[in-house]
Amino acid sequence: MIHLTAETQILLAVKPADFRCGFDGFAALWRNQLKQEPRNGTLFVFTNRRRTMLRALCYDGSGFWLMSKRLSKGRFQDWPRHHQDGVTSLAAKQLKSLLTGQSGWQRL
Repeated sequence: MIHLTAETQILLAVKPADFRCGFDGFAALWRNQLKQEPRNGTLFVFTNRRRTMLRALCYDGSGFWLMSKRLSKGRFQDWPRHHQDGVTSLAAKQLKSLLTGQSGWQRL
């Protein structure tokens, strides 16, 4: 089970990801390209090139969760375009706003 609290570490990948890869592909992306450890309990969030879908990867201690959300219309708003590390951190409240497709979620 995934528990999102104010203390949950959430990292957002700035560059779009290839959504054809599965658990191992997303874990390898975090480990090899973004230099992050995918099994540390952090929730890792990706978008596709068109920003119409999100995927979130999390390790809960016994296995990986891979969650997807596709908007029925529109795009995820205000996705960060540049960051020196390729990732940016989010608060759980920001993630909730992002998942609803709201703009301005970064200012929360």
